[in-house]
Amino acid sequence: MKELPGHAGKEKRFGFSGKERIKGKKQMELLFSEGISVSRFPLRLIYLKTVIIPETGFQAGVAVSKRNFKSAVNRNRIKRLLRESYRRNKEVLFNNIEGGFAFLFLYLGKEMPDYAQIEKSMLKVFKEFINKINDGEVQP
Repeated sequence: MKELPGHAGKEKRFGFSGKERIKGKKQMELLFSEGISVSRFPLRLIYLKTVIIPETGFQAGVAVSKRNFKSAVNRNRIKRLLRESYRRNKEVLFNNIEGGFAFLFLYLGKEMPDYAQIEKSMLKVFKEFINKINDGEVQP
């Protein structure tokens, strides 16, 4: 297993720090305008190869449609599930790809999911993303 950048000799890190999160409006707009997407219902991953990245190598953000979930409580619950699934499974990305990427996870479903559904979809999206990267479908 590859070691995480900046964490030589330490155990796997499962956190999701502020440096790993996409926060700026410009970054989000760039992902939506220039990003490449991979979908496995009910998730869509929009990704973009980046040069400026934190020491983690990846940045991620989550989004849930206000159209499908009027209640902020429900949207926030789904976003928490998405972040938790990413946090627990991001080692799949660290172990299988090189370079820096920005990710945006969109929840496309119209019904409230449980964690098992989100995690299953997240792993499928990761697998398809890794296959695309390894096939050379991403321009630097």
